[in-house]
Parts: sequence; structure tokens; C-alpha cells
Amino acid sequence: MRSIQMVDTKSQYLAIKPAIDAAIHEVLDSAAYINGKAVQEFTLALGNYMKVKYTIPCANGTDALQIAMMALGLQPGDEVITPSFTYIATTEVVALLKLTPVFVEVDPQTFCISAEAIRNAITPRTKAIVPVHLYGHAAPMEAIMQIAQEFNLYVIEDNAQAIGCDYHFSDGTTQKTGTIGTIGTTSFYPSKNLGAYGDGGAIFTNDEMLAHKMRMIANHGQQKRYYHELVGCNSRLDSIQAAILNIKLAKLDEYNRARQAVAAFYNQQFAGHSKIVTPFVADYSSHVYHQYTLQLNGVDRDALAQYLGGVNIPSMIYYPVPGHLQPMFASFKLEHLDMPVTDALTNSVISLPIHTEMDEEQLNYICSHVLNFLNQ
Repeated sequence: MRSIQMVDTKSQYLAIKPAIDAAIHEVLDSAAYINGKAVQEFTLALGNYMKVKYTIPCANGTDALQIAMMALGLQPGDEVITPSFTYIATTEVVALLKLTPVFVEVDPQTFCISAEAIRNAITPRTKAIVPVHLYGHAAPMEAIMQIAQEFNLYVIEDNAQAIGCDYHFSDGTTQKTGTIGTIGTTSFYPSKNLGAYGDGGAIFTNDEMLAHKMRMIANHGQQKRYYHELVGCNSRLDSIQAAILNIKLAKLDEYNRARQAVAAFYNQQFAGHSKIVTPFVADYSSHVYHQYTLQLNGVDRDALAQYLGGVNIPSMIYYPVPGHLQPMFASFKLEHLDMPVTDALTNSVISLPIHTEMDEEQLNYICSHVLNFLNQ
């Protein structure tokens, strides 16, 4: 049996090696390493795939969030509502810009931000909502957009874990997550469903003025070289990464289907087990399984992780410490927040290997050992 990886980027590369190598060599031959033809082609292709009017590539997903918040003109002290149960980048940028993070609860089934919790957290200082499409499942965007419209708030979608996910509205229409809010952001970190071979990110919007402003911010605040109209940053997707991503974008739906097949195998093997809750999929969302995350009932999670490691099965805990309890936010004095769902998830979730190159032998091995531990 092949060695089991949480994400097997090497095997995925080997399957498309000729196309990737040719694309990289084309960039090297052109010597257009920054904003070259490959970047322009990928930007167009990505926008077409997402069915969004404006796509702005950038250096990484964290920059994408920062540029979005800068473009919206958020000011120090403005409140930004976001889930506590997510990766730190989502709220790190809020603090970096001296905004005020307002952490709220997540839904116990989807693990995504709760629309009811958002509504309850709104104050006169609230300016934006940052829903996270966690693990590959969509946040409840229809309800969130209704709240945003009611209170005149911006919505910045953190779509780093769910590119390719479809959101199904109650009127029968469908949109890609990342294209529904005021602005959407994503990451091309190598382990993502659409991963580069280094860092990368992108921003999406259907607002022409915002797109223009975000392009400027990502390029030192300039639209004409050496004439800097805004305070900006240096955040560019390089041509080699764009060339790689353009090859992989054409296979994204195939990759997501492969992840869904892995998840279906796991679901079947674990179905009905009293100590496991398998991932929930809401009627409004597809699931692209950036992570396959189990919730355990009455199980020593750390002991399970240690046992799996002993039989060469990797696992991960996303995320053991919620945002509101991170030391970096100590000055906000958030220890008093009552978040029973978030607290329960941080103590009970564990993610199993999932990627595009898994085979049935590996999956049977993983499932048999998980069940062996649980049935002891």
C-alpha cells in the first residue's frame, strides 16, 4: 500500500506532470515572471469558472482578506462579525487593521457561522460580516445577505476552503461560493482544493469600483506606475504559480468529485456508528470536502489521533483553540463569551486524510483502524 498522506500533492503533480512542466517552462522562456501572460490567462479563466465579473489575483488568501477590508474603507474600531471556529487568518486581518473582531457561534451541523448569531451580534458599530465556508461547505449565505441588506453591512466571503462549492438559493438559482457577498476571497495554498506550488490568492467581486480599488491596493496603491493614489501593499500572484493554477483549474471539478467520492466511502463505512457524526450537507450547499471532519461522541480524541499515528495514518485537529481564546486577542477580554457549540467542536472534531489520489486500499485501511479503535 502507498504511504497515506493528509494531502498527497506529489502524486497529484505526477498525474499531470507533462502539462505542469510545459507550463512552467513556457513562463521561464518568456521571462515574464510578474503579471505575465500566464497571470492574465488564469485570471480570465478563473473569473469565467466562478461566473463573476471581476477577479483580482494576489499573493495569498490572507492578503486577499486584507485588501478586501482596505477597499471597503473600514476604519479602526469598526466591528466585523466572524466565527470563532475557523483558521486564524480570517480574524488576524481584522486585528491587523485595528478593527474590532466580534466572534459569534457556528451551526452545530455545518460548523459554519450561524445567521441567528450574526443578527444577535449586530450593534451600531457593525460594518461587515465575514462568513467562512468551512471545510468545503457553504455558510448560509441567503440568510446572511438578507441580514446584510437589512442593516446595510458589507459581506466578505472567506472561500479559502470551498472553491468550487455551489450555493443553491430558495428561488432555484445557483452561485459559486465566493461570488455572493460584496467581496469574496480565496487561497491557493498547496493543500487547497485548487492549490498552487507555493502561495497565491484571489479576490472576487461584481462591483466595478471595488474591483478597480482592490487592483490598486494590491499594486502599491497605484494604477499608473510611480503615482500612488492610495495606501496599498505589494500582493501579486507570480506567473509560474498562475501557469500551474491554470492547468489545475481545468481539473478542479474532477478533483472535487474525487474528494466527494472519498467522503462517500467514509460516510458509508461510518454510517450509524454511535460514536461518530459524519459531515452534514445542507440542502442549500454542495460540499467539496477540503477537509473530511468527524465529530466524536464519548471518544478520547487525542488517544485516537495517537493510535492512528502509530499505524501510519495521519490526522489533524482543525481547530483546537477557537479565535476568541487565542492569546493574540487577549486585549479584547473575550474569555467570557458563551460559545458552547464552538467549545464542543474544538474538543471533539478530528479530520481524516482526504485528497484526489486516494485509493480503496488506503481508505479501507483507514476506516478499519478508526473502527477498531472505536469498538475497543
